[in-house]
Amino acid sequence: MNRQQELLKDPLFMLLVDENISQFNAEKRKKNVALDFSGAMLRGLDLRNMDATNINFTNAYFRGADLRGIDFSTCQLGGASIAGSKISGAYFPKNLAPDEIRLSYDLGTRMRTVDD
Repeated sequence: MNRQQELLKDPLFMLLVDENISQFNAEKRKKNVALDFSGAMLRGLDLRNMDATNINFTNAYFRGADLRGIDFSTCQLGGASIAGSKISGAYFPKNLAPDEIRLSYDLGTRMRTVDD
């Protein structure tokens, strides 16, 4: 079973795939557990207003997704790709250099994080 198939069994992940962000946020608050969405394929989804606090998005694929205004500051984004995504107002972790964000946005490269 590949990682995406595994994630599709997670009810919280399915709320994201269905773009049901308000329900996702409510369920995330209720469960109060660490979420591991590493390797997730979130291409083209409208994820605005998502509570991304402490989610592991390592190697996630966000091509063309609407990420406007999301606070990713506490997320793990190493290896993630944001090619062509809408990122206006998004807040990225301190260990992610602006050049890495720009290269990923423009060329689809996987973002590399640096140690603090």
